[in-house]
Amino acid sequence: MQVWRELSDVPADFGPSVVTIGNFDGVHRGHVSVLRRMCADAAAAGAQAVAVTFSPHPQQVHRPDTAPPLLTGDADRLELLEQTGLDAVLLLEYTLEFSRQSPEEFVQRYLVDVLHAQTVVVGRDVRFGWNNSGDLSTMVDLGRTHGFDVEVIDDVTPAASADPGSAEDRAADPLRRRWSSTWVRELLDAGDVVQAARVLGRPHRIRGVVVHGDARGRDLGFPTANLSQDAQGMVPADGVYAGWLRRVLHPDGSAVDVADVDRVLPAAVSIGTNPTFDGVQRRVEAYVLDRTDLDLYDEVVVLELVERLRPTLRFDSVDELLVRMHDDVERVREILGTAPGAQPAADASADGSAGGVPAA
Repeated sequence: MQVWRELSDVPADFGPSVVTIGNFDGVHRGHVSVLRRMCADAAAAGAQAVAVTFSPHPQQVHRPDTAPPLLTGDADRLELLEQTGLDAVLLLEYTLEFSRQSPEEFVQRYLVDVLHAQTVVVGRDVRFGWNNSGDLSTMVDLGRTHGFDVEVIDDVTPAASADPGSAEDRAADPLRRRWSSTWVRELLDAGDVVQAARVLGRPHRIRGVVVHGDARGRDLGFPTANLSQDAQGMVPADGVYAGWLRRVLHPDGSAVDVADVDRVLPAAVSIGTNPTFDGVQRRVEAYVLDRTDLDLYDEVVVLELVERLRPTLRFDSVDELLVRMHDDVERVREILGTAPGAQPAADASADGSAGGVPAA
């Protein structure tokens, strides 16, 4: 998949294309269903399938104090978009100046002149251009003017999705609520990473650089990989989670070899302030099961959260905490299906990524 960040990156002879526009936060099952169908239609028509998306999220620019947390950062969003079969993504920097374009200017500049769109795929509630003044009827009118078709997609629900999941997935939402990023955020706020994974079609991810912490976990026999405070991916409710840790980049920026037996590791993940030690700063830290020999500092890792074991608790003593941490590790082992000291398969998680630590 080609990724372009400037109009000048797009080859002059690119096209024709089938284009869709959106933020695609989380790249959940609704997004995937639409994008895969769009890719199939584009291939059948001899066209290229392209998604136009934005960074940062428009709400972070217009309403930074109230913008919702993002489910995915750009790196994970692009990785997940590539898995849908797209030929290209045009990732545009969203600024106040960019937002001041009229609907006509946006369509002419990006969809017509550069991407040579023959079809534009949008939802019924599409809004674009200055002050969101462009809507579906605007896009249809512009399509007539510039010679492209407009395909309207309806909300995708578990019942309507081309990938509705299991019977259990469908039964989990009797109201047939549409797949949405808002739904995933609600579930993560409640710590329900199992149901969030059903909406996403994969475990929820948090990506960040491993930084130095208090070294308290190492002193207790449970060394943890602490993620930097600028880690990307919404942090769910405080608690202890079972998950997978995927090593992505070495400190020098080189990619971790996919054949590395230590690339994907079972982990217990702690999210919270470590109340037993009167902590204040909220942290995400992961203990890799049965491993005290790993040096992950300055590496980029991805945590994938599989199941929440319990909320964060305050213990009366370190000994009481240690007993509970040992219990947590055994539960994580059961959930992930790993034996003590065993190496996970390369595809141990939905895509080989990760997460986990017992919490204080």
